[in-house]
Formats: sequence, C-alpha cells, structure tokens
Amino acid sequence: MNKLALALACALLTVPAAAAHAAGAATAPTQTARIGKQKIGYRAIGHGRPVVFVQGLAGTIDGWPPSFLDKVAARGHRVVIFDNEGVGRSTLLAGPLTIRRMAQDTARLVNALHLKRPDVVGWSMGGMIAQSYAVRFPNHLRRLVLLATAPGDGKATFPDADAQKTLASGDAAALLGELFPPDQIEARDRYISDILMRLDFNGIAPPSVVLAQLGASATWLAGGDADGAKVGRLRAHALVGGGELDGLLPIANQRHLAQLIPHAKLVTYPGAAHGFPFQEEADFLPRLTAFLR
Repeated sequence: MNKLALALACALLTVPAAAAHAAGAATAPTQTARIGKQKIGYRAIGHGRPVVFVQGLAGTIDGWPPSFLDKVAARGHRVVIFDNEGVGRSTLLAGPLTIRRMAQDTARLVNALHLKRPDVVGWSMGGMIAQSYAVRFPNHLRRLVLLATAPGDGKATFPDADAQKTLASGDAAALLGELFPPDQIEARDRYISDILMRLDFNGIAPPSVVLAQLGASATWLAGGDADGAKVGRLRAHALVGGGELDGLLPIANQRHLAQLIPHAKLVTYPGAAHGFPFQEEADFLPRLTAFLR
C-alpha cells in the first residue's frame, strides 16, 4: 500500500472491505500507448461504443471507482481511462503544461486506440480538457459530458478560499474531504472502498505535476487558454453536472456552461459536492448511460 492509500485508510480509521473477487476495472491491466516520443498509460474494459473518461487535477487513473466504470461498461460501452501527462505511466513532455496540450494528448490516445468518434467524459480539470478536445476536434467525438468543471471564457467562478488552501496543501485526506460534504460519510467510505479494490492503487499525481496542473487550470479559469473562448460554438450534444455544495469548482460554473453550450442538459444535486457522480450514483448513473445511448 502506498502513502496515499495509507493516509486515506488512517483518515477513515476503518474502510469497508473490498469485494473478494473483483473483476473488470478493478483488475484490468494498465497498458501503454507509445505515440512518438510520448507514452500514455491507459486501461480499457468492455465492448461497444467507446467512452473516454478524463481525470481531474492531482488525480490518477486509479481515482475512478471500478464499480462505477463496470456499470458503464455493462451498458454496452468500451470504457477507456488514462493518466494525464506526467502521471503514472504517462510521460511528461518539455515545456509548459496547458489544458490545450492535455487535450492534444487525449486526441493522440484516441487515434492510437482507433476509437471512432468516442463519447468524452471529463471530471474537474478533466472537464476543461474535454472542452478543449471538443473545440479542437469536433468531428472526433459524439457526445460530451462535463462533471464538476468550469468554463474557460474568463467568466469562471474560482474555488472558494478553503478549497484553494486544500489544493495548495496537496494533502490527500483534505482533498478527499472536498469531494463529499461532511454529512456524507457513507458515500465517502464507499468511494474509498471502491478505489482501493485495486491492489496496485496509486491515487495521486507527483507534486511537481500537480503544481503544473494548477497553473494550467488557473490559466483556463482566467480565460487565458484560447480554446476556452470557443466553447460556446460547440455543437456536440452535452450533459453538464454538478454538486451545489462544491467548493472546488462552484455550481455557478456548471450553470454557466449549460447556458454557454447550445442545447446542453444540466443536472445538479443540492446535497452533493465535487464527487457528486459517485455520491449520487443511483440517480446520476442512469442519466449518464441514457445520455450515452
């Protein structure tokens, strides 16, 4: 167990036992796509229409709950998850890290895996990457799902003061606290139990990469990434979701995105925060899979 897993276990004191016989996303091997000088680590499960999940700031490929991914795959999808630049088996290229560049990485992986017009789901910073991908490669995706993320048109609402301190600290247990409200201990424990089903769990990006991701995200939020200004031109079917108690990327961001993107659908959850897809899985997952049909 690495330091993050140990920290989370200590923070929770007790974590519900994982299933004895995990399958699917919990045991899928991590593979590597070699694209020129770059390598991108990824996993794939299921069969059918491809859907690519893009991870958020500080997160790794292991931050996606296996049971959540398995349920998406079970509804007829080839689910692909991957590590952003400089995380896990994905190499970091030279030069400043930007949202636009990470969108290009996503496109390279899509091409390398021969995914024809995948659906793209982005969570948090991953939603910024997904927006950039959709702007730059509109013919290379079918549907767009943006979870707890923010616009890049210069009209974003920044994280609240407490959330900014948490992000700057890099404290794994504190970051976990931003995903679920204080009264959602059961949802938090369920999430932790799920992600720890992987015996090789490694849940947080290297500090230097997190710092670079913070810079890329701040530039996007401030309207400094050229792709952010073009999101209002998107024509892809889009689903936007958020938790109304989110301090990391407040709900005003998702409401603005839903107005900005033509014909976007918006779903919000009053008692949830940044981890709303997992806390409210019973309601949200059917909405997500119906949208991806």
